[in-house]
Amino acid sequence: MENEEKLMTGEESLRVITEMINKTRVSITQSSFHLLFWGWLIFACSLSEFLLWKLTDWTNVWYVWLFVIPGVFVSLTYGFVKGKRERVFTYGTAIHVWTWMAFLVSSVIFFIVHPMETGSISKYMLLLAAMPLFISGVVLRFRPLMWGAGVFWVLALVAHFGGETVSALAMPVAMVAGYLIPGYLLRKRGSHDTFQGA
Repeated sequence: MENEEKLMTGEESLRVITEMINKTRVSITQSSFHLLFWGWLIFACSLSEFLLWKLTDWTNVWYVWLFVIPGVFVSLTYGFVKGKRERVFTYGTAIHVWTWMAFLVSSVIFFIVHPMETGSISKYMLLLAAMPLFISGVVLRFRPLMWGAGVFWVLALVAHFGGETVSALAMPVAMVAGYLIPGYLLRKRGSHDTFQGA
């Protein structure tokens, strides 16, 4: 039995390379689901916590954050199902996925070692979340994510120096600037768009 190797023409090679690049862009661009899902979930939790703190006498307002637990399972399930359908898994996609997984692990460890009663944690979470957001912007070559990370860093400083009320409002503002606006911009580009960056 003879092994026949089919040599691709230059045009066929270019088409294969272009398809691989486009599939990678589609894969990462579809991460708008995660940005929008987490943006709305964290926005709702942080704003609810603020309103309960200001308008009620309930002492355990942080309970609203328990909605994050099922959110993790929804996000992981979506990522797993989407990942099973991927035909192309490149270094860019791997960096993107594992950067956010590292953020998830760091966040869980942070909540274990940092007691809730020691004060506002928004500045720390903004610092943690800015890193994967910035790296995602670099991998995607999508500047709104990089600008969103910059907003996170600025708001971490504002939360630190602004007092309790300002600190409590930093998180919902950050979600709009860093997750929701970039997430909607990514979704608007569409799953078939082959953008070169913003």
